[in-house]
Amino acid sequence: MIAVMRQRFRGTSLAARAVRSSLLTVGGFGFNQALRLASNLVLTRLLFPEAFGLMALVSVFMMGLQQFSDVGTTTAILQSRRGDDPDFLNTAWTVQVLRGAGLALAGAALAWPMARFYDEAQLLHMLPVAALSLFIVGFRPTRMDTANRHLLLGRVTLLDMVTQVSGLAVAIFLAWATGSVWALVISGLVSCAVEVVINWVFLPGPSNRFRWERAATRELVTFGKWIFLSTVCGFFFSQSDKLLMGKYLTLDLLGIYNIGYFLAAFPMLLGGMVTRRILIPIYRETPPRRSRHNFLRLRRMRFIVTAALMTLVGVFACVGDWLVDLMYDERYLAAGAVTVVIACMQMPQIIVQTYDQAALAAGDSRTFFVLAFARAVLMIGCVLIGLELGGLLGALLGIGAAYVLAYPVVVWLARRMGAWDPLHDAVFALAATGLTGLAAWLNWPVIVAIAGLGGG
Repeated sequence: MIAVMRQRFRGTSLAARAVRSSLLTVGGFGFNQALRLASNLVLTRLLFPEAFGLMALVSVFMMGLQQFSDVGTTTAILQSRRGDDPDFLNTAWTVQVLRGAGLALAGAALAWPMARFYDEAQLLHMLPVAALSLFIVGFRPTRMDTANRHLLLGRVTLLDMVTQVSGLAVAIFLAWATGSVWALVISGLVSCAVEVVINWVFLPGPSNRFRWERAATRELVTFGKWIFLSTVCGFFFSQSDKLLMGKYLTLDLLGIYNIGYFLAAFPMLLGGMVTRRILIPIYRETPPRRSRHNFLRLRRMRFIVTAALMTLVGVFACVGDWLVDLMYDERYLAAGAVTVVIACMQMPQIIVQTYDQAALAAGDSRTFFVLAFARAVLMIGCVLIGLELGGLLGALLGIGAAYVLAYPVVVWLARRMGAWDPLHDAVFALAATGLTGLAAWLNWPVIVAIAGLGGG
């Protein structure tokens, strides 16, 4: 038995590569999150709650720039038949570099409107500097995507760890030396520069060079137009909470929300990374609608992934307030209730997290866009209504409502791809209901305590 398991782990089959890549992805993500938590604990003692609220706005701005211009080069490399063709890769890299330069210029141009909208003068100077990181990451080698395409993630994961350590070390040092929010901005630039350099130097394979092949460009544009629209919608789906809270809440309360979200989102972020890195290659090589065998194989994998993530998010839902009380000072104690509620609200999304990549693996970016659009509209509407009616707690409940209301659209996509598994969804819906009830019972006083925060 041991010999069989060792062979499966060491082999070159899809299953062996998937297992190795999953373990590396989980290990690397766990390392990075542990590092971020340690850094977060240090930085909350060196800086002030408003700094984390300000950086939340900077992060939303940066993500918006990236996703409003995403042409899907990484996803195209993962799913395209030409994903190993040097001409295709170099054309994709050229597009990526030009995009990065354009984003840096856009960041400088949009700094003043952002500063005026949020009435924060510091954003006028911080945003152009932070946007330089987008120019830097435009030079990331496509060898990173090639390794992902073939589920060969060992060296990529190790280099990512080095990147994270470098950025966080700089952030802590500058925060200690200056006590300024600029420590977080500068550390972001350093992290991006380190990522590009070490992946150029240490990843095997030919170096990228500027290339513009018409056929490759046409394929990238055809596939990427729906990815572009999907990522715009994805931005509003994932960031509308911070966009809207930044207008409705004070900076210190937004910073507290950001701390609570950071803790609670660990399982969902982990699941997102695993599904993006692992599931597109698996769906591409073993489509579930091709055979019952493929479907059952994916069912086993889906049950394992969802059970692990649901267990993790359940832990954060039950003990989130205790964790915040243990790790943070009294300025951040309200983040405990945020952690509890966000963890509960994310359970519906965790249940369906393994479905949407099936459309991208099949090259059906249009179907993926429909799901992304529906999710974005629901998230904006539910969070906005929640903020108007119930302040911070209303917004948190709105996030959960958006996830639940999007389920029929997820089922529509999954059925088109032959991936929908009602047994899986029913089992984990019951588990999520039970865990939410337990978390509410254990933490009811602190949940009630944030009910009046940020209200009109």
